[in-house]
Amino acid sequence: MLEYFLVAILSSAITLGIAIPLVKKLTTNKINAKLESDKAMIGSAEDRAKEIIDEAEKNAKKVAEDMKREALIEAKEESLKAKNEMDRETKERRAEVARFEKRVLAKEEQVDRKLESLEKKEARLSTKEAELDKLRNELSQMHGKQIQELERISGLTSEQAKEYLLKSVEDDVKHETAVMIKDYEQRAKSEMDKKAKDLVVTAIQKCAADHVAETTISVVQLPSDDMKGRIIGREGRNIRTLETMTGVDLIIDDTPEAVIISGFDPIRREIARIALEKLIIDGRIHPARIEEMVEKAQKEVENMIKEEGENATLEVGVHGIHPELVKLLGKMKFRTSYGQNALKHSIEVAQLSGLLAAEIGVDIKTAKRAGLLHDIGKSLDHEIEGSHIQIGVDLCRKYKENSTVINAVEAHHGDVEPQTLIACLVQVADTISAARPGARRETLETYTNRLKQLEDIATGFKGVDRSFAIQAGREIRIMVIPDQISDDDMVLLARDISKQIENELEYPGQIKVNVIRESRVTDYAK
Repeated sequence: MLEYFLVAILSSAITLGIAIPLVKKLTTNKINAKLESDKAMIGSAEDRAKEIIDEAEKNAKKVAEDMKREALIEAKEESLKAKNEMDRETKERRAEVARFEKRVLAKEEQVDRKLESLEKKEARLSTKEAELDKLRNELSQMHGKQIQELERISGLTSEQAKEYLLKSVEDDVKHETAVMIKDYEQRAKSEMDKKAKDLVVTAIQKCAADHVAETTISVVQLPSDDMKGRIIGREGRNIRTLETMTGVDLIIDDTPEAVIISGFDPIRREIARIALEKLIIDGRIHPARIEEMVEKAQKEVENMIKEEGENATLEVGVHGIHPELVKLLGKMKFRTSYGQNALKHSIEVAQLSGLLAAEIGVDIKTAKRAGLLHDIGKSLDHEIEGSHIQIGVDLCRKYKENSTVINAVEAHHGDVEPQTLIACLVQVADTISAARPGARRETLETYTNRLKQLEDIATGFKGVDRSFAIQAGREIRIMVIPDQISDDDMVLLARDISKQIENELEYPGQIKVNVIRESRVTDYAK
């Protein structure tokens, strides 16, 4: 068994030893054949690629030659086209030059003809000048003979005759000039009155400001009558504190749900009103809280004064005013004159002054500035002694206002003579603003006293029968006795009454004095 097994193993080994080299040889042959085949294919592909490259180079050369040929053809066409264009322009220029040469030749011919004509005219003028010189000499000789003859006849020399003639002409001219001047003066006065009325009416139409009635009290509304007891406080300590801090009087009476604040200083009244309203809203009313609210109200009123002054300058269009003057303008919001708010009045005067200045052609900005500051003294006239005019002048000088503004402030009530047109315009604007019907109000007592004084002044003159103050005291009508007062006396009487009214009464605007004289004859047919 073992022998058979060994024989089998040996035979297998022999077989493997023979088979392996044989397989390896076959495999090597196949690989070599494959490599030869691939080499053949690569060589064929390289040959094909060379053929394609050669063919592409041939085509590229052909295309380049074609493009070169086309470019040369286009260049030749452009060159030919440009040459034709130049030839055409050259022909046109030559034709234009030819036409110009023809016109020049024609002009030269015209000039030659005109020169010939002028030479002929010069020759004729020379002949005429000679003739004129001859005539002048003859006229001079004749004039001399006439003068000698006139001197012989009149017995006067030529100088004496000339003096006499000039004197007679001078007298005639003086008379005609006097008549003409009188006529022009009357015409100018008529036109001046009409123009002045037109200017005033135009200015009034373009400017209007609201007016505030004069008052010495302010009313604060309460949510309920229970609040009155809290305002008074225990043993009146709250109301005493508020009155002491603000300097006003608080009137708490039977008026339902209202407290009256009374005082002549409007700024203090405003501070008290604001403080009281804040206390009512807050609900905590005691002396410490009252002091706190009064301080806040004072600051609020100070800010309000500053804002009102700045708003006034912006509304009028005046810039560069000193901040202290602006603040004083704001204080004028709380000042009134005959019921007219002082700040509104100043703004209105500034606007009217600017409009009038524009109409007559003077500096509008300076006119507005003078109009705005003309009553600046009223902001301090209750604190400083003196009239509001003098206070205003001192303030303007202190804060470096120009002389035109200072003169306008000083002259707006006629205390001094106006030195500029602007001062006159401020006077006019102030009168317009104050005299406009409804602009100012008076207390009933002042109003009735003024009417009575007007009638008393009128009836105090001899020959006056009756007098009537009408139109709220702006006009007084006087009936005279015809037998005692003549027509000429009426003129003097009206003037005397006007002067006495100006000297004895104070009033806004102007008062018209109207004297009436009439005769009546009555008879009855029986």
